[in-house]
Amino acid sequence: MYHPFTKEEQPGGQRTHWSVQLHQPHNPQPQRWSSVQRFLILPQQASPPLLPKVYRLFLSPNQPQQLTNALGIEPPTMPILSLSAKPLSRLPAKQGRVRNLASSSRIRITMLNQQDRQGNETGRPLYLGIDFGTSGARYALIDKQGAIHAEGKRTYPAAVGQTTNWASSWREALFQLLGDIPPVHRSSISSISIDGTSSTTLIIDRNNGELLAGPFLYNESFPDALPMVSSIAPANHTVCSGSSTLCKLVSWWNKNCSNGSNDSAILMHQSDWLLWLLHGEYGVCDYNNTLKVGYDPEIGSYPSWLMSQPYSHMLPSSVRAPGVPIGPIKEDVRSQYGFSNDCVVCTGTTDSIAAFLAARTTDAGKAVTSLGSTLAIKLVSRVRVEDARFGVYSHRLDDQWLVGGASNSGGVVLRQLFSDDQLVTLSKDIDPSSPSPLDYYPLPKSGERFPVSDPDMEPRLEPRPDSDAEYLHGILESMARIEASGYKLLKELGATPVEEVFTAGGGAQNEKWTAIRERVLGVPVRKAEQTEAAYGAALLALRGATTGS
Repeated sequence: MYHPFTKEEQPGGQRTHWSVQLHQPHNPQPQRWSSVQRFLILPQQASPPLLPKVYRLFLSPNQPQQLTNALGIEPPTMPILSLSAKPLSRLPAKQGRVRNLASSSRIRITMLNQQDRQGNETGRPLYLGIDFGTSGARYALIDKQGAIHAEGKRTYPAAVGQTTNWASSWREALFQLLGDIPPVHRSSISSISIDGTSSTTLIIDRNNGELLAGPFLYNESFPDALPMVSSIAPANHTVCSGSSTLCKLVSWWNKNCSNGSNDSAILMHQSDWLLWLLHGEYGVCDYNNTLKVGYDPEIGSYPSWLMSQPYSHMLPSSVRAPGVPIGPIKEDVRSQYGFSNDCVVCTGTTDSIAAFLAARTTDAGKAVTSLGSTLAIKLVSRVRVEDARFGVYSHRLDDQWLVGGASNSGGVVLRQLFSDDQLVTLSKDIDPSSPSPLDYYPLPKSGERFPVSDPDMEPRLEPRPDSDAEYLHGILESMARIEASGYKLLKELGATPVEEVFTAGGGAQNEKWTAIRERVLGVPVRKAEQTEAAYGAALLALRGATTGS
């Protein structure tokens, strides 16, 4: 049965509902409570417009009637018609243990509140995150509570098949996105952060900022440099992979500086370069991006075996934590787009780390699979695990580690075979509870990096059945098996076993794929509350503006 808490009505028949999610455990018999969605009832002409805001609060189980007082709201200004919750079946205890639930009620309220036509009427600070993925760029603009005030995306221009076009495409997308931000919000932006694809590398002339080489993309392999890198790095180090940033640097150095040093050449990662366009300071990077060039986040410096190399001067000289201030935004950019005089640019991270941060989960055993153009997994582990034989590496996460890897399989393969409309239509005909007998290894082209590091691996997408739905089912299930193999490998290497998986990226929208993955993985799989890496980058911008470190 339903349990109403409060009921009030606004005079004149103009009524407003709030939607409420209640989690109220009862001891000694734990129960899960579902949310009951109520709908907004507005007068026929509402002016100014009504926009959503999100508030969170905690109440003890015996005080739900004090909700209006706790929020400081008095009717009829913001009346509540009803708050209710429905108990579901009792949760089974795990492995003979009684589920330990908190003794307080957690209520999340989405309140529809009046704002004036100027949008951000209070002038509250906003924080901008931009994600540069493999197929396009997105931005998210949030406030201190994490509510999104604006978001948008841009695909890269079509003519990006040539390597020399990538940098100009990224630059164009960056400034297009800045121009897409509603002007009413720009003066409130306090900080900016950007994420980019891991190991995507550029060589820049520090004297004039010109591009000397690259970009070398995340999935490009340079096996010519691997013997030299393997001879100086510890066995099975993260850099001992043809697609590592260090292999890209060494390959370029051997071809261009064998007769002498180029003192003006410096290495930049994708997000470093894009952030540099905004702040103008050379040599700044974060310890997530520098991992694959050899930086050791555990000791907080480059190892001696790397610093003794003739190209060590090309490495980023100032490596900082993600989400710390670098400096003010360049004046020409600030004035062109109308940003705040106090707007600062903060260090970024990789796209898969940003997607993980968006999910806002940091408990050991929790994981995030990012289903974008590629398939990347990140698992919170108490143990640092790295093994270049399998493309496995660990990023620092405060006093824990984000262990994982990224497969070249993913959405890019689906887009080669199906349109967006086909993916939606064909997915409806898939029974996710029935395993597909088709055994594929979906890759966009030759080469895999995780959970198998093999630059010569060929795509396996045959035989193709007559039914397109069966074909899609086989591909989705095969990708789920790749994901499961990744988590299994991490456990075998010593990482904390996966207990729950949150999903980010475009693939999180496909409920049939989620059900397939849950069956194959054998653990709960759910969509993260926030799924876009741009949101994670915005959280880094928030961190930089509010903590300064």
